[in-house]
Amino acid sequence: MGLAAAIANGDARAASRLLSWIEDGDRRAAAELKELYRLPAPSSVLGLTGPPGAGKSTIADALVGRYRARGERVGVLAVDPSSPISGGAVLGDRIRMQRHATDGGVFIRSMASRSWPGGLSRAAADAVRVLAAHGCRTVIVETVGTGQGEVDVTRIADTVVLVCTPAAGDKIQAIKAGVLEIADIVALNKDDLPDADVAARSIETAFRMRPPGGWRVPLVRTRARDGEGIGGLASAIERHGRFIAGGGILGRKRLANAAHHLRSIVRERLLEKIAARLPDDREMERRAARLLDGSIDPYSLAEEIIESL
Repeated sequence: MGLAAAIANGDARAASRLLSWIEDGDRRAAAELKELYRLPAPSSVLGLTGPPGAGKSTIADALVGRYRARGERVGVLAVDPSSPISGGAVLGDRIRMQRHATDGGVFIRSMASRSWPGGLSRAAADAVRVLAAHGCRTVIVETVGTGQGEVDVTRIADTVVLVCTPAAGDKIQAIKAGVLEIADIVALNKDDLPDADVAARSIETAFRMRPPGGWRVPLVRTRARDGEGIGGLASAIERHGRFIAGGGILGRKRLANAAHHLRSIVRERLLEKIAARLPDDREMERRAARLLDGSIDPYSLAEEIIESL
């Protein structure tokens, strides 16, 4: 039995192995993914983004507990900073959400960003499909938490929750353009901290500047470590899900995301083919020597090399 079939039959070890192949760029992953992409996509993909320390993991943990109480199977893809030594995730799934560690209805995977821009991992879109094939109808994707550049989550998630806190600097982070523009819901976490009311007003003011019509981004105040506000956040997520499904927005969004993913795969495969035909290091240095005496510029030399392919 191949990994794809085993994953569809609920084999968690097979899912973990395929996820490792995907992360490592192992060519064996493609054959398995071809089978998995024929299976249904997850019913809901929830993205959690925001600055480091805002409590994204705590909120994810609380939401998982709520979904599990309803009998739903849940997957969590937590994208972490990369180790400069091993390239792996600095944080690991063993130190996240310990209360769900022995729950067979929860699959948690940490993936290293490996310096991929946009707050996600190159492998994130494929990883979501692995979790869906494993039976997770809801998949939570938590971004690495690097700041305003974290917008790639919109290429995967149906609903994006921006998590921020009233702590110094966070309210400024929250009202900047960047991630605020991609938020479908804002969770003001740790709202027992000083200046929570001020931060809430700042965020609400920023959203009032958006053009009228369409979805109105709600602000939900939470204290995730105590479970406060998680019910309201879950309700907001469900309302947004109904909104995008009812207006045909979900279908258009998933189509655009599928096209983006396809474009990324084509680009990656083309680059691999081109890289395999480039001159080796010694030949490249021989050609580059012409740059040092000023006999040619790097752009013309690059065009020569490309034409020779």
